Amino acid sequence: MDLRNYFSDLNGVGILSTADNDGKVDSAVYARPHVLDDGTIAFIMRDRLTHRNIQENPYACYLFIEAERGYRGVRLFLRKVKEDTNPELIQQMTRRCLSPEEDAAKGPKFLVYFQVEKILKLIGGESLDKDQD
Repeated sequence: MDLRNYFSDLNGVGILSTADNDGKVDSAVYARPHVLDDGTIAFIMRDRLTHRNIQENPYACYLFIEAERGYRGVRLFLRKVKEDTNPELIQQMTRRCLSPEEDAAKGPKFLVYFQVEKILKLIGGESLDKDQD
């Protein structure tokens, strides 16, 4: 599945689920991921529970529900591969428009990269992985 094409102008709701080392689960609403040329995806995160969980446990699941009638979307099974704190790069990738003061008040940002390990349809177990196309 071509994730860059899929997410290019699709609207919907995304939920990123993570767990700490003890298995305590958290889910948070996240925007569409940034899809990079090498197939990895990235999210901009603040220093909150999701970011803390991913420091302890590199695995996550991103569920995206398309904004149309019915239950369409994808589930991405992820593994963190790296993290960046470069403010210029993060600013280039930021989609929200906050004033510099509002942005600073929300705390530091991190660009967290994930390898996509598996892609499934939103409903059911049908795989949408690249090798299944």
